[in-house]
Amino acid sequence: MNRTELKLFLDAKVLEYEHPKFLETDPIQIPHKFSRKEDIEISAFLTATIAWGNRKSIINNANKLMALMGNSPYDYVLEYTEDNNEELSAFVHRTFNGKDLGYFIKSLQNIYINHGGLEAVFAKHAARQDMQTAISGFKKIFFELPHLSRTQKHVSDPLKGSAAKRINMFLRWMVRTDATSVDFGIWKSIEPSQLSCPLDVHSGNVGRKLKLLTRKQNDAKALAELDKNLRKLDPIDPVKYDFALFGLGVFEKF
Repeated sequence: MNRTELKLFLDAKVLEYEHPKFLETDPIQIPHKFSRKEDIEISAFLTATIAWGNRKSIINNANKLMALMGNSPYDYVLEYTEDNNEELSAFVHRTFNGKDLGYFIKSLQNIYINHGGLEAVFAKHAARQDMQTAISGFKKIFFELPHLSRTQKHVSDPLKGSAAKRINMFLRWMVRTDATSVDFGIWKSIEPSQLSCPLDVHSGNVGRKLKLLTRKQNDAKALAELDKNLRKLDPIDPVKYDFALFGLGVFEKF
């Protein structure tokens, strides 16, 4: 396919998959349970953090996590004390455990009380065309409190070679328009044009088959290559193609 044909093909797939029915099987359904901005972004961040492995397991564990927080994540974060750690200790999703969760809640509290909230932290270091330095800057702030070294692995740093799939997915949820009722569009200080595609095994494989990607590893360099090619197709909203690449890979086994 030439670029025009590829764009027509992928635009059609975006229309097919960026649809409310997408919520039925995707972890983004978790933040859709809430209406307050802070509840949406906190539930989305925590859900994205555990979004690897079986999607049914991700959704089940994210629901358990919301229940642990009284289904009021922002209030829980603001009212958190070390005494809450006992009730959090039983939580586990793969290698993310209760100790990791306790630090995540404490760090989120610090971010909302002392740094103006999640949106402000990500927007602070955002570059005109990408969020890679912003994600790295977020990680520094997120781990400015005393913490176990093991917990750091649950927040990726693109400046250290990671594709940061889960954080890029979280940013897509927060920033892209809510016109189709899938993404939220509640962060106004970051533009969709600054976002990167959440690169995983599915989007990577489809991207290679469509010659949007030549690099074999799904790392920061591959993400930069994919970003460049997706921006040629739509410089204003390149990450809409995440729906096409993911849908082709997961649902169509393309």
